[in-house]
Amino acid sequence: MAGTGATGPDDDTAIMDDTAHHDRAGAGGGASPIRTYLETLHATLLPDTRGAVADYIPELSKACPDDLVITIATVDGKLYSVGAAQTPFSIQSMSKPFTYGYALREHGPERVLQQVGVEPTGEAFNAIVLDDVNNRPFNPMVNAGAIAITELIEGPTEAARIQTMLKLFSDMAGRPLEIDEAVYASELETGHRNRAIAYMMLNSGMIRSAPEDVLTLYFKQCAVLVTCEDMAMMAATLAAGGRNPLTGAQVFDPDHVRDILTLMSTCGMYNYAGQWAFEVGIPAKSGVAGGIFAVIPGQAGIAVYSPPLDPHGNSIRGVEACKALSREFSLHSFADHTRVATTIRREVRGSEVTSKRLRSGAERELLARTGDRIVMLEVQGALYFGSTELLIRRMAEVTADCADLIVDFKRVSFADAPAKRLIEQAVRGFPHGEKTLTFAGIAPGGPLDDLQARLKDAGLHVADDHDTALEHCEARLLDRFVETADTTQFSLGKLDLFAGLGRAELAALERVVVPFHYEPDDIVVRQGDRAVMFYVVASGAVRVSIAIADGSHRRLASIGPGQGFGEIALVEDATRTADVYAEERTVCYGFPVEAVRDLGRDHRDLLATILGNMVRNLTARLGQANEEIRALL
Repeated sequence: MAGTGATGPDDDTAIMDDTAHHDRAGAGGGASPIRTYLETLHATLLPDTRGAVADYIPELSKACPDDLVITIATVDGKLYSVGAAQTPFSIQSMSKPFTYGYALREHGPERVLQQVGVEPTGEAFNAIVLDDVNNRPFNPMVNAGAIAITELIEGPTEAARIQTMLKLFSDMAGRPLEIDEAVYASELETGHRNRAIAYMMLNSGMIRSAPEDVLTLYFKQCAVLVTCEDMAMMAATLAAGGRNPLTGAQVFDPDHVRDILTLMSTCGMYNYAGQWAFEVGIPAKSGVAGGIFAVIPGQAGIAVYSPPLDPHGNSIRGVEACKALSREFSLHSFADHTRVATTIRREVRGSEVTSKRLRSGAERELLARTGDRIVMLEVQGALYFGSTELLIRRMAEVTADCADLIVDFKRVSFADAPAKRLIEQAVRGFPHGEKTLTFAGIAPGGPLDDLQARLKDAGLHVADDHDTALEHCEARLLDRFVETADTTQFSLGKLDLFAGLGRAELAALERVVVPFHYEPDDIVVRQGDRAVMFYVVASGAVRVSIAIADGSHRRLASIGPGQGFGEIALVEDATRTADVYAEERTVCYGFPVEAVRDLGRDHRDLLATILGNMVRNLTARLGQANEEIRALL
C-alpha cells in the first residue's frame, strides 16, 4: 500500500524473524505454546480464499488478499505475532471506538449522548439511517455516528484537530502513528455516501459544522496507518482499563472504557453484531481494510489483519480467527474470569526459603551460597488463558537462570481445559534432564489432578507440598557439591552436636549409644511421652509432625543422617511435644539422657560443649525461620 509511513519488508518470513523476539520463549526457553497455537491457526486459516478485498475505496483494492497476521498483546505488554506483523494498513472503522472514547473523555457522557445514541441499527455500516425521534445517529460505531463524533474533536484549526486525533491514536498504540495520504485522497475522492450522510445530519441539526470540514478529519482518521501489533496494543490498552501497557499512560478513564466496550459489544460488528456476540462473545471492531481488533478485559487484546471481506464488511479470516481463539481459550465475556496480575502469589529463591529438612552447618552454608539455583512460584486463584499465559511466561523467564523450578498449585481454585492444555505443552517443552520441574500442592480430585497424571510420563516430578519439593531440589543441589558419606559408620566427632569434644568424651559417648531400626511410618517418638533419650539419625530420615484440628498431621521438620532431635531432654525433664515417624527405612542412634548426664560428672566439659552446640543449632534454625518469614512479607 502506497502512502506516508507505508514502509517495511514485503517478505513474510523476514517480518516473522524480526518480530519473533516478542514471543519465542516458552517454559524452559522452548517454543511458546501460545505462539505455537497461533502458528497452527495461521496455517489452518491461510487456505481460506473466500471473500473479496474492498474496492469501493480504490486504494484499498491494492491490498494483497493472501496477507494474514494474528497478534495477541497482553495487559503487561507481551506480544505474540504470526505472519508479517509489521505490514501497514489503514485503520478505517477500527478508529471509531477510540474517537468515541475521546469524546467521552473531553465532553462527558451526557454531552456525547446528545450527539449520538447507543442503539444498534441492524443495518450495514454505511447505511443512511438516522434516529429521527431523538434527532441523532443511532450509535458511534456506524459511519453516521462516527462522523457526528468526529465533530467533537477539538482544536482551533484543522491542522490542530488532525494532530489531536493522531496523538490520541499514538497514545493508544504506544508509538507515533501517521496518515496514509494516498488512502486519504482515495477516500476524499470517492466518499460520496458519507457526504450524503453528513449533509443529511446538517439538515437535521445533528451536526453544526461544515460537512466538508468534518469529513476531512473523518477521512484522515480512517486513513491512519497501523500494523497488527499496533492494533493489538490499542486493544490491550482498553483491556487494561485505559492504561497503555508499553508507556503506562492512562489514556482513558476505566468508566469510559466500560462504555466503549459496551458499544463495541452491541454495535462493533454492524449487522453481524448479534451473531458475533453469540459465537465469540468478545467486544470487537472491524475495518474495511481487513482489520479486526477484540478486547478481553483484564487479560489481552487481539488483532487480525486479512483483507478479504464478507458481505457485512468484516474480514473473513479475522472473524474465523477470533472464533477459534474464543473457543480454544474460553474467552467469551460471560466466562468466569479473575484478575491476571494476582496469579503468581509469591516468587522466592532457595537462598531465601529452605525446606524444613534439618541440615549441618556446612550444608546450610552451601545452600545459602547456591540456593538461588532453586526457584519456587506459588500460584493462586483461577487459571484460564490470561492467568496461565502469565504463569508459563514467568516459568520460561526464571528457568533461564535456575537449575530447579518448583510450581506450587496449592492455592489454585479453578483451571479450565485451555489452561491445562497450555500448562501441559509448557511442561513437555521444558528442558528435562539439565533442569528439573516440580509441581507441588496438587490435591487429589482438585482442579489439576487429571493434568498431573498425564504429565508424569513427560518427566515431571510431583511433590505433595512445596516443602517436600524444596527438600527434593536441595538434595539435588547438595549432591552436585557434596560427596555423600556412609553415615551409618559415622564418627561422632564429625557431628555438629558433638563438635569440640575430645577423644575421651567421644569414646565415652560411644559406650552408651543404643541403635534403633525402623521401617517406613514406624513411630520413633510419640507426642506426650516422657523424654528420656535424644537421637541422631544414622541413615534414612524421620519427620517431625503435630496433629491439627481436622485430625490430619502437619510436618514441622525432616531430619536426615547426621542430624539430631530431642536434645532438649538434656536441659529439662519434659514430655515430647510432637510425633516423630520414620519416613523410610531408618537407623537412629539413641543417647539415654541419664547416661549422658552421668558421663558429665567424669567429663566436665562434655555437657557444656553439647549444650553450646545445641544452642548454636537452635539459633541457626531460628535464623532460617526468620529468613522464611521475611520472604513471606
